[in-house]
Amino acid sequence: MSFADQDIAAAMPVIGRGQMRKMQARLDDPVSYSLPLGSELVPLNDFLGHRISLHFSGSITCIHCGRKTAKSFNQGYCFPCFQKLAECDGCVMAPEKCHYERGTCRDPVWGEEFCMQDHIVYIANSSGIKVGITRASQVPTRWIDQGAVQALAVLRVRSRQQSGFAEVMFKQHVSDRTNWRSMLKGDTASLDLMAERDRLLSECASGLADLQQQFGLHAISVINGVDVVAINYPVLNHPETVNAFNFDTDATVEGLLLGIKGQYLIFADGVINIRKFTAYDIELSDYGKEIPKPEQQQNELIF
Repeated sequence: MSFADQDIAAAMPVIGRGQMRKMQARLDDPVSYSLPLGSELVPLNDFLGHRISLHFSGSITCIHCGRKTAKSFNQGYCFPCFQKLAECDGCVMAPEKCHYERGTCRDPVWGEEFCMQDHIVYIANSSGIKVGITRASQVPTRWIDQGAVQALAVLRVRSRQQSGFAEVMFKQHVSDRTNWRSMLKGDTASLDLMAERDRLLSECASGLADLQQQFGLHAISVINGVDVVAINYPVLNHPETVNAFNFDTDATVEGLLLGIKGQYLIFADGVINIRKFTAYDIELSDYGKEIPKPEQQQNELIF
């Protein structure tokens, strides 16, 4: 390549293209994010304060079988895979309805690998207190994906179904939902999660004892000796109003990148949920650093 060609290549704003997957995150201070595009992994924190563009080519490819599909189901699958794969079954979202023991799991091998493993029942503060579950191996990734600013592991259980039973019990006393708009506005007040944990364990003591009686004393165990995990996100400025961009209605999302939180990119005039558009073919371009307007500099964080 000649020097002239090198100069032209360096000036090109495209920094990645390919099938998009959910952002990968590492618990740093602040959280470090990378965006998978095809075989590339683009470090996104580097582009805070830059004008960037994400352009959808119109192509969606199933993340399991590679089939072209006009619509993505369950965040990245074609319809046939959505209908047959164990990871798309309804019990994934409602694990208390697991039917593995009845011999009707869509894929028992997948169930052994992902459901018959230790799970954590936790409480977190994203838009207020919530309860949730995740595989033990997915801590703290699950908390980051939800935009939690605080999180605390409460129980360790032996299977996903058991975590579902415990979550249903806790949901009688605390929400299992995140208000994503409130989460992105960044006005979540700090909570005493230790006190909330003790309250839940007290209110659910009888139900937890019943689960231990059913599955064994060591199958449902309270996690002691752990601290609340505080999570700080790379956000220059939180939006006052939240306008959600959608690749299905507008192929190009472009603007000044002001932050990353959960699975959202925060722009000056809207947000995009990256996970929602898993399997979409995306081209990411960087048009360089911009100086935020005065109103965008309010509450700016210094890293």
